[in-house]
Amino acid sequence: MSKLVAIVGRPNVGKSTLFNRLTGTRKAIVSDEAGTTRDRQYGKCEWGKQEFSIVDTGGWVVNSDDIFEGEIRKQVSLATEEADLILFLVDIKNGVTDLDQEVAGILRRHHTPVILCANKTDNNEDRYTAAEFYSLGLGDPFCISAMSGSGTGDLLDEIISKLGKDNEATSDDDNIPRFAVVGRPNAGKSSIINAFLDEDRNIVTDIAGTTRDSILTRYTKFGFDFYLVDTAGIRRKNKVTEDLEFYSVMRAIRSIENSDVCILMLDATRGIESQDLNIVQIIQRNNKSLVVVVNKWDLIENKTNEAIKHYENTLRERLAPFTDFPIVFASAVTKQRIFKVLETAKEVYLSRKRRISTSKLNEEMLPLIEAYPPPSMKGKYIKIKYCAQIPDVQIPSFVFYANLPQYVKEPYKRFLENKIRERWNFTGTPINIFIRQK
Repeated sequence: MSKLVAIVGRPNVGKSTLFNRLTGTRKAIVSDEAGTTRDRQYGKCEWGKQEFSIVDTGGWVVNSDDIFEGEIRKQVSLATEEADLILFLVDIKNGVTDLDQEVAGILRRHHTPVILCANKTDNNEDRYTAAEFYSLGLGDPFCISAMSGSGTGDLLDEIISKLGKDNEATSDDDNIPRFAVVGRPNAGKSSIINAFLDEDRNIVTDIAGTTRDSILTRYTKFGFDFYLVDTAGIRRKNKVTEDLEFYSVMRAIRSIENSDVCILMLDATRGIESQDLNIVQIIQRNNKSLVVVVNKWDLIENKTNEAIKHYENTLRERLAPFTDFPIVFASAVTKQRIFKVLETAKEVYLSRKRRISTSKLNEEMLPLIEAYPPPSMKGKYIKIKYCAQIPDVQIPSFVFYANLPQYVKEPYKRFLENKIRERWNFTGTPINIFIRQK
């Protein structure tokens, strides 16, 4: 397992900028507004054939009554507890502040090694003011500029020397499935991930828009091994008024694009709304598998089988024509059926990877096609003689070879798809049907 480095510091010293610089990504949202980062954001950094994990944290604030700042402080504390090395970021433009002194005092009492980084050193004149940071009692300050990358090479050398060289870079992460938890604001996305992990991994409040970044967490319990992605709530475009929320929504959509299975969270007390349908359309346009979770089921009084059946039928009618997806009624607060959500997501992922042999496919499908052939067009009869599954594609895709492929219309393609679904389990996963010239 790779070593973990945590970036900490007071608000607006450039922690997210440094995170993006070291990971070579733009995962963390960067803004001049203090308190932009709230949850812990994890990433990978590779330097000199060595690899380590890095975590971006929210600005460390003490003695604050703000609900978010209290939760941020708890997230920072958790990150520093699990880290092997801490990067303490200060702003060379502002010098040593009272808050820097308080944070330094906490870090000095910590047993974890600390590297002091004087950020925003944009020119040589700034270096002369770095001497005042010796008063923090954390050793020599590294003068860097996260924005331009100046000094980050020397910083990485120092990180590698302190971590040791037992963490060779690997690329196994590419083969690990990604499950993105998506939905409208306040549907319970962060709550259910915390319930999965049995820890306060992500900040949860009753305020819509609490989560801003897309938060990646590896889940390795109970025989599972996959990434869980908590995303910001996706609202309608005309409801998005702040720049930060715009970037949060874009990160959420990007997370859908990079996922294998999307777990759509619905609020049982509100039912399915138009924005839920828009999110499903985004999932379908990107050919992602789908699991629908009806959260807050503990708040519903009528839990009879008839009520559940009615809810399921209503959902499938609203999401038609794609109706072959699993629905799980759960509660993130009481942890009712949350393990069923993970099991279902795993089953859907395995369905996505399912391969049918050509001989078995033809043995099952050709008699059906012969009994129910495509309707004739312009007096010409369409004959399908052979079919096969296309290998090494993103979703299950099947090609049928016909003498007149241009005359096979969408209704018959849906017929073929439905027959495939009847015989093999592709629940929750989209299927492509292609008709080609024989």
